[in-house]
Amino acid sequence: MKRRKFIALLGGAAVGWPLAARAQQAGKSPTIGYLGANTSSIESYFLSAFVQRLRELGWIEGRNVTIEYRWGQGRNERFAEIAAEFVRLNVDVILTSGTAPVMAAKQATSVIPIVFATAGDPISTGIVSNLARPGGNVTGLSLQQTDLATKRLELLREVIPGLRRLAIMAHSGAPAAVLEMNEVEAAADTLGLSVEIFKIRQAEDIAPSVFEVLKDRADALFVCTDPLVNTNRTRIVTLALGARLPTMYQLRDHVEVGGLMSYGPNLPDQFRRAAGFVDKILRGTKPGDIPVEQPTKFDLVINLTTAKALGLTIPESFLLRADEVIE
Repeated sequence: MKRRKFIALLGGAAVGWPLAARAQQAGKSPTIGYLGANTSSIESYFLSAFVQRLRELGWIEGRNVTIEYRWGQGRNERFAEIAAEFVRLNVDVILTSGTAPVMAAKQATSVIPIVFATAGDPISTGIVSNLARPGGNVTGLSLQQTDLATKRLELLREVIPGLRRLAIMAHSGAPAAVLEMNEVEAAADTLGLSVEIFKIRQAEDIAPSVFEVLKDRADALFVCTDPLVNTNRTRIVTLALGARLPTMYQLRDHVEVGGLMSYGPNLPDQFRRAAGFVDKILRGTKPGDIPVEQPTKFDLVINLTTAKALGLTIPESFLLRADEVIE
C-alpha cells in the first residue's frame, strides 16, 4: 500500500476511535464535567453512586478519567456560567441533573455529549424530541415528574383523609416544576379539592409564600421539585413545620430534614445508571443513539417523627408499604 493512502486510511479510522482512546493518544485521560444543580453536601450521597459505578465499569477517577465538579446552588444563571465554562474547557462529556441545568448545557453546546441523570419531562420541556432515538448530543434518564404528580397527591390524601384545601408551591422559572404544578392542580380539581398556587422565583420568596399558605388555612402543602427548592429544602421544611403544615415532596432529601413524606425515583439508582450512559459515550457511542430511560426504582419515604409532631396518625398499612420510615 502506498504511504499516502495508508496515512489517509489511518486518519479516517482515528475519527471513529472512542473518546477515551483518542484522549490517551493525546496523552491525557477523558474529562467529565459535572454540573451539579445544588451544592456538594446535598448531592454527595447520589453522586458517590455515580463514581462507584464508573469505577466498576473501569473508569477510575484520577487514574484514567478526570471529573471537574461545579455547583449551581439552585440558580439558573449559575447553570449557564458552568455550562459555558465546560465548553471552554472542552470536556469530553457533561453530566448533570434537573431540567434547568440540562437546558443550560444544551444551549451552551450542540457538540459535547450531555448526559442527564434526572430530568422532569424530557419531551414536554424540549430536552429531546424522541425518547427512543433522542438524536443530537443529549440523552439520559427521566424522573417522570409529571407522571408521578397525581400519585403523590393520592398518597397525601391517604395520610390526610380530611384534605380539602391544598397549597402548591412551584418555581415559576422551572419548566418541569410548572408542568408538575399544572398536573397536580388538574388532579386536585378532579378530586374536588380547593387549590391555591404559590409561585416562587428566588429563595427570598419562600418565607412569604409559606406565610400566605398559612393565612389561606391550607390543609397541606405540595412542593414541586426543582433545584431551587432542593437547595432550600431545610428552609422550606422548617417554615412548614412552624406553620404545622403537612408536606409532600418528590425527593427523600426533604423528608430526611423533617418533611412529612416523599414519593419518587431513587436518585442513587438514577446516577448509577447514568454512569452506564457516560461509559458508552466514552467508548464511542453517540449520545443521540442511546435511548432515554425511565426510572425503575421508586421510594415512598415518611418521617414518623414529623407526623407525630403534626398530630397525624399514619395507618399501619401505609407504613408497611413505605420503603423507608424515618423515626
